[in-house]
Amino acid sequence: MQQAAGVDKVGSVVCVGTGMTLGSHISPLSRSYIEQADVVFVLVADGITEQWVSQMNSDVRSLQSYYQPDLSRMLSYQQMVAAMLTEVRLGKKVVGAFYGHPGVFAWVPHQAIAKAKAEGFAAHMEPGISAEDCLIADLAIDPGTYGCQHFETSQFMFYKRTIDPAAYLILWQVGVAGDRSLAKLSTGEPYRQLLLEVLAEHYSLTHQVILYEAVTLPIQQPRITRLPLAELVNAELDGKTTLVIPPATKMIPNQAILDKLAALQAYEQNNQQPE
Repeated sequence: MQQAAGVDKVGSVVCVGTGMTLGSHISPLSRSYIEQADVVFVLVADGITEQWVSQMNSDVRSLQSYYQPDLSRMLSYQQMVAAMLTEVRLGKKVVGAFYGHPGVFAWVPHQAIAKAKAEGFAAHMEPGISAEDCLIADLAIDPGTYGCQHFETSQFMFYKRTIDPAAYLILWQVGVAGDRSLAKLSTGEPYRQLLLEVLAEHYSLTHQVILYEAVTLPIQQPRITRLPLAELVNAELDGKTTLVIPPATKMIPNQAILDKLAALQAYEQNNQQPE
């Protein structure tokens, strides 16, 4: 691994993505970082993927044990970062291997890199295939057609956001909608009812939505469940479930800008210099 310019300390940390599906999504560069590391910390979707990563390096340590029942996930995340930085300070080449993309809905990689850089160590991130990438492929969605809005579900509920119902609305971690403790593995119907209350300001309860879950093993099929928005309250959800709300209205042309663009184009055509 090359040392960043201006960095004079020996330890380093690289956070890589293993992708969503076992063995299919990891980049050759990310695999190389894992193989060459002194120690690898791993947080992936299942035990099989963890064993697969363990075959690449002789010192692979799971971060899964830092999750404890009824313990705030933020405290668990802080402990994970501390464990990684302890090895960096010992002068080791540390790799954090995280499922999906290590920068997407992942507090630990961002924080570990920021802390390492602040202390003068080399640190960077390598991308991976995220659940969003899988969603686009599995649902045949082109974000450029209507546009996409992405929110973590609880954040979407906690704050007033400007929603465009003419674009896709994608809500991540819908299974823990409304959790303020960061300790729940799921929230129940009363929480979903409040989410539905927010969504009903923009969408009909009969509007068809999609519950999506990417696959983690090649033998699996993605979950693609279509249902009316009203049925979200009683739907089967967990931490992997993403709510996809297709456009409910048509895009409204900005006629004032279109007229100005037409005038600009006409001006350019009329003032072209002959060759």
